[in-house]
Amino acid sequence: MANTTETANLCGLNRKDFQTTINGKKTDLYILKNRKGYEVAISNYGGAICAIMVPDKDGNVANVIQGHANIQQLTSGQEPYLSTLIGRWGNRICKGQFTLNGKDYQLALNDGPNHLHGGNKGFNCKVWDARQMGPRSLALHRVSSYGEEGYTGELDVTVEFTFTDQNELVIEYLATTNKKTIVNLTHHAFFSLAGIADPTPTIEDQICEINADFYLPTDDTAIPTGEILKVAGTPFDFRTPKAFGKDINADHEQIKFGHGFDHNYVLNKKEEGELSFAARVTDPKSGRTLECYTTEPGMQLYTANFASGYKGVQGATFPFRSAVCLETQHFPDTPNRPYFPSVILHPGQQYKHKTIYRFGVVEK
Repeated sequence: MANTTETANLCGLNRKDFQTTINGKKTDLYILKNRKGYEVAISNYGGAICAIMVPDKDGNVANVIQGHANIQQLTSGQEPYLSTLIGRWGNRICKGQFTLNGKDYQLALNDGPNHLHGGNKGFNCKVWDARQMGPRSLALHRVSSYGEEGYTGELDVTVEFTFTDQNELVIEYLATTNKKTIVNLTHHAFFSLAGIADPTPTIEDQICEINADFYLPTDDTAIPTGEILKVAGTPFDFRTPKAFGKDINADHEQIKFGHGFDHNYVLNKKEEGELSFAARVTDPKSGRTLECYTTEPGMQLYTANFASGYKGVQGATFPFRSAVCLETQHFPDTPNRPYFPSVILHPGQQYKHKTIYRFGVVEK
């Protein structure tokens, strides 16, 4: 169904600013609106979320996600993964190499010596086929061709976004293949619960809780060492809520490697694939809260440690540590760590992944 009507919306974004043709495919902006009148704005270019309009404790509505203002920013912005879909591989693969069925594969090295987020032209810069299914749901679909970015097998992918009346953004991923392959999809949403601004405030005073007893330490190129370590007694312990700023500059090798938090957490699960609580972030000043639930075994916590003040939607600027990313996924470099949860997809199987981002306010 075409998204043809132009109506006034909370986010103030104009669809025409997102409309062009790239490699023969049309780009657009889709507004999801729940019965409370709140909104999520998504482009079919990279599945980029450009706005999430939700209230604070006093009912004041603001955009709580960092995004781009138009298609020109989307295609040439300084942060190519700013609140976009990520695929075929979320996070890193060491030296871009893995072996499958006895065959060695070499992927693009687009993050120093490693492969990051699907390569030079990953899912973040593809135009997806879009179908808006009523006011609260959008389905994006594309077929990643055999050999795209060096990956084997054709991958047929659908991502469905739903914005519920409970102010939940539900993202459901479904993928199938015609040949044994690897897959690890996620969304790189940059959340700013204080509301984006010029400049967008730091997240260091925001309170975070993460439901994980273990995390993955990395080397100095952000590749897991293979160890699975307890968070207890480290800056990575968010089992009891604390401010990001408490340990974000700690004198700890892992913090220095990431210039802050940029690590994968091993989420506590009673059983594999269950939809369970992963994390909660609270902005004390606005009272906004964000809860994350996922079926995935891992979550990359990233505190925008490389943001440089680039411009985005609604005239906002996004400086150092002005956002938090809760990237639900399988573990980095899993193809080279057989004891990590499997990322192999066979023909006849379905890759399924569900993540919920629930927005609320602290109870008065």
